Amino acid sequence: MRDAISRDARLALDLALTVRHDGDGGVADDLVEPSGLAGWVRAHADDLPHAAGCSVDAETLAAVLELRAAVRALFARAVRPGEPSPADARRLIPASEAVRRLNEAAARVPTVPVLHWPEDTAPVLHRRATTTGGDLTADLAQAAITFLASPERERLRACHAPRCVRYFLKAHPRQEWCKPACGNRARVARHHERHRGAA
Repeated sequence: MRDAISRDARLALDLALTVRHDGDGGVADDLVEPSGLAGWVRAHADDLPHAAGCSVDAETLAAVLELRAAVRALFARAVRPGEPSPADARRLIPASEAVRRLNEAAARVPTVPVLHWPEDTAPVLHRRATTTGGDLTADLAQAAITFLASPERERLRACHAPRCVRYFLKAHPRQEWCKPACGNRARVARHHERHRGAA
């Protein structure tokens, strides 16, 4: 049975997975144009509080791409001592820069104090994001921070099947690849390597 994935984990993963293999051994990027980001936002609108008022232009795209680079850098850090995704191996930004980008983007959503004071207990103060202000990158940054600070982060892995550049959440102890097709490619590659070495 697959473990459930939180909304925040799914958003962070889906953002990272806009970098994917192109099927020909290269890397494709689903967010090259503002229209690609607009389509991605529409597909995730239910999970993005500020999606409705979001206008996707070149500036918004640039901000999301900076945020995605930070998320992928921190995913690479989270999978250590394992190797990062091959798409990231040579172009990761420093972790301190990635953390700074995430925190700055997340801060774009204002919060308000909320008091909880049940009978026979001390009052407790929580902070809640307001629905006014904020933007798309703040929503994405907060989801990524929540995911990276949660126990779900420990299930994060980079898929190392041939041509794959994806990150995934490990659903069971023996899972090595993000999807069955990647497992098949890895087994075929190992088989060819063994036979090439024997020849």
